[in-house]
Amino acid sequence: MEVKIGVQHAPREIVLESGQSAEEVEQAVSEALAGKTQLLSLVDEHGRKILVPADRLAYVELGEPAPRKVGFGAL
Repeated sequence: MEVKIGVQHAPREIVLESGQSAEEVEQAVSEALAGKTQLLSLVDEHGRKILVPADRLAYVELGEPAPRKVGFGAL
């Protein structure tokens, strides 16, 4: 699952591929926004942990990963 996180006062967004389900990511985001936790904590598909302060979240976009095209071909 592809996750895009917008952070306040940051010019770029954080984009990661996560092995977590959409429900797990949504639960983590809602807990962070509700104040149950101070950090949004997600794990990407390589096992790296991404921590974002909950009070700095601008938006979180969930989507399916897009297949990457390799090589030459017609668009």
